[in-house]
Amino acid sequence: MPLPVNILLLVVGFVLLMKGADVFVDGSSSLAGKLGIPQIVIGLTIVAFGTSAPEAAISITAGIKGSAELAGSNILNVLLILGIASVITPLAVKKNTLFIEIPFVAVITIVLLVLGMNGYSLSRFDGVILTILFLIFMGYLVYISLKKKDEEEEEVKKLPTWLMILYIIFGGAAIVGGSQLTVNSATAIAKYFGMSDRLIGLTIVALGTSLPEL
Repeated sequence: MPLPVNILLLVVGFVLLMKGADVFVDGSSSLAGKLGIPQIVIGLTIVAFGTSAPEAAISITAGIKGSAELAGSNILNVLLILGIASVITPLAVKKNTLFIEIPFVAVITIVLLVLGMNGYSLSRFDGVILTILFLIFMGYLVYISLKKKDEEEEEVKKLPTWLMILYIIFGGAAIVGGSQLTVNSATAIAKYFGMSDRLIGLTIVALGTSLPEL
């Protein structure tokens, strides 16, 4: 396929990923709110997962297609996004973040390093370990959030039931379809320029999937 077509497909893939994540979050959050789930819990789960959906979809799709090196935008999230945000305005760091959350990130980074050094790959068992650590952290976030009764909660969009379901279906389909387009076109572009999947993953793909957070 010609290079301009692959570039166009890459852009379309990014748009589908970003808009699909937005729509999916709106539909899921509205449904959760209708079921009586506290808004702060919705924010820490559905909304948090939704903004990470593009990265997750890319990583899963790339892994299935044997192009796992396309994954890797967390580096960009930490350095570029926090860097640009703090250049625009100083970012306040809460005590919980400084003494609990940042050390937790350091610990799981070491865990990831140790797991990765064992055979230079991550097995399904390693994935289970990382998922358990994630669930522990999510439990901590929900716990401290529910303790703060006076914390302001974001309003969740109220949608008709049929529209919630439509948003969830369309959003999920857009995320999956966008990830397929992005991985396929990014891989083709990498081959055209003689670049490695890893370089494409850490630059073009990483930037594109990090735009919602930015």
